Amino acid sequence: MAYTIDRTITGATMNDVEVRTRAALADASFGVLTEIDVKATMKKKIDKDMGGYLILGACNPMMAWQAIGFEPKVGAMLPCNVILRETDAGIEVSAVDPQASMAGIKNGDLQGVAGQVRDMLRDVVAAI
Repeated sequence: MAYTIDRTITGATMNDVEVRTRAALADASFGVLTEIDVKATMKKKIDKDMGGYLILGACNPMMAWQAIGFEPKVGAMLPCNVILRETDAGIEVSAVDPQASMAGIKNGDLQGVAGQVRDMLRDVVAAI
């Protein structure tokens, strides 16, 4: 089972794709709670160079509210990460598939919410 929803954007810079990703997330009522510049962190912490790699921790508050209501410890698996990664083919955008990541939690109500969020993230990735 795939655990991410992927799309490669060609002919755009990392910054352009980041702006488009943030806009698509906002249009779907996701906020960005966290962001990690992995490229800068690797350089600072271990003096290693790599291509652009950004992790955005996205959250749709209503969906998170529902998920936490069904499974209080699910917060350990939130927010939904979306990565932007420079590749030879272009900028790859990958969003976590919440249904795949929560497959080990045996709660049908939670799986229903995870399926809805997966569909929302699929639409976000397609809109970038």
